[in-house]
Amino acid sequence: MVDFGLVEDRLSDAKAIAWDTCHKIYLLMDNEQVELMRGYGYDPLITIEESDPYTMFETLKNWYDDSCGLRFIEAVATNHEDPNAGFETLIGQFENQEDEEDEEEDEE
Repeated sequence: MVDFGLVEDRLSDAKAIAWDTCHKIYLLMDNEQVELMRGYGYDPLITIEESDPYTMFETLKNWYDDSCGLRFIEAVATNHEDPNAGFETLIGQFENQEDEEDEEEDEE
């Protein structure tokens, strides 16, 4: 089972959420990241002005369920000195793969 606790905690400070419709799911922690992801063409991209935290949380869980096996959720904030330092992994790639394989075996 996927633990969305950290995602839910970080969502309270997020400006928006974005998904590439494959496996990259982001919580955008500042307006600069929102504009950057818009520039990259992320769609869907939902801002806090367009939704509410509960709906955004449910949307993130749905996106995660609909993503391919390489899926992950990261929070990203602008860090001009070291852009890579702005990324925080909330649910890593393959983090829950064993759990899902066990569930598939139980269904057989």
